[in-house]
Amino acid sequence: MKNPVMPYLIIAVIGILLVGAISYIGISQRDAIQNDDNNSGEQAENNEGGETADAEAIFQQNCASCHGEDLSGGAGPDLTKVGSDHSADEINDIITNGTDGGMPAGLIDGKEKEAVVGWLADMI
Repeated sequence: MKNPVMPYLIIAVIGILLVGAISYIGISQRDAIQNDDNNSGEQAENNEGGETADAEAIFQQNCASCHGEDLSGGAGPDLTKVGSDHSADEINDIITNGTDGGMPAGLIDGKEKEAVVGWLADMI
């Protein structure tokens, strides 16, 4: 006669082995992610040292969800020719203080804001 507990025991052993394997893989990935984060931090420090920040990447990360990845608009207005309509000082003021139309204030600041303002002011 077969033991009716044996299938459950086999499933339990397989489950424990899978949990161990997945945990081992996760630890390896965690270490790789931490190494990537450390490298990103070093690159950010290099940008603060005088290199120009990548304005387009900053825009994609902070602004594209409303203004579109190609600046064509969406929830926010079209920015493809914003430099024709606004000066750099006006663009800076809008980013800093927001607008009544839904633009929140202070989404970016510091060198990132300066880079994005210059980049958008060149959009003519």
